[in-house]
Amino acid sequence: MYQFIALLTGLILAVMISINGSLSQIYDVFIAAVIIHIVGIIFAAFLCRLRGEHKKARLFGHSPWWMYLGGALGVVPTLANNFAYGKISMTSIVALGLLGQTLLSLLIDSLGLFGMEKHAFRKTSLIGILFSLAGVCIMTDHSVLTGIIAVTVSILSGVFVVMSRTVNARLAEKTGAMQGSLINHLVGFPIVLLIAVIWRLTSGNVPEITAVPHLWIYLGGMLGVTTVVLYNITVPKISAFRQTILTFIGQVFTGIALDLLTGSGYSAVSFIGGIVVSVGIALNICLEHFSFSLQSSGQS
Repeated sequence: MYQFIALLTGLILAVMISINGSLSQIYDVFIAAVIIHIVGIIFAAFLCRLRGEHKKARLFGHSPWWMYLGGALGVVPTLANNFAYGKISMTSIVALGLLGQTLLSLLIDSLGLFGMEKHAFRKTSLIGILFSLAGVCIMTDHSVLTGIIAVTVSILSGVFVVMSRTVNARLAEKTGAMQGSLINHLVGFPIVLLIAVIWRLTSGNVPEITAVPHLWIYLGGMLGVTTVVLYNITVPKISAFRQTILTFIGQVFTGIALDLLTGSGYSAVSFIGGIVVSVGIALNICLEHFSFSLQSSGQS
């Protein structure tokens, strides 16, 4: 069940990145981030009130204090993905984000960072890693060469995605999944607002709105709340590396579909790369299960 939710999270993330990217092209990266957080706060507050989570646990005052940094850390992926959108393909954004996610996920699992349960590194995981990296290399199409900065921020986005989701999950253990998502957006909002104000004052750029945007373009904040809630549910239940890989599989094929539908960089090479990653992960999961079965039978 939790693995399916992780896959679903990846699908939603890909759609969210596409919607938020379209929003940033109409306004700009920073104003779009402010709008995303406002929508997220309203939607998360509505869900909390609907489910009555505010009656079960208080929002603030929990320790350790760093559990409240998830929203601040989550600002980086939002800005990074909005910046990279349109400069490189959706598939490339997802693939490059995996590089950052994989590295930090393995560190969290191996060292038990952020108070998470330790998962000893298994040699069989190398198969999934190698296949994933091979798939990433295949998917990073020629558009990557024209967007070095976009490539860099996409990788950085992956690192902060893992940090944010892990910290948020720890907080959600005390506040509830819905309230954890609300806190995430409440903490992130003043940060993106400050950045947007500074950017406007220093650059003087005012976005020109030539047409009234469709309503769907503002739904990214709602999807953001949904992904945080789903992360809050799955992160404590499966390893960070498994979470990253399963989410990636959901993202990459949704990203390919979106590239195909929008005509923004889809190619057969991208699809082949996704297949390579999926095969590697399937082998990795089977080998881990086989290794665990052998270990259990040996102990008995």
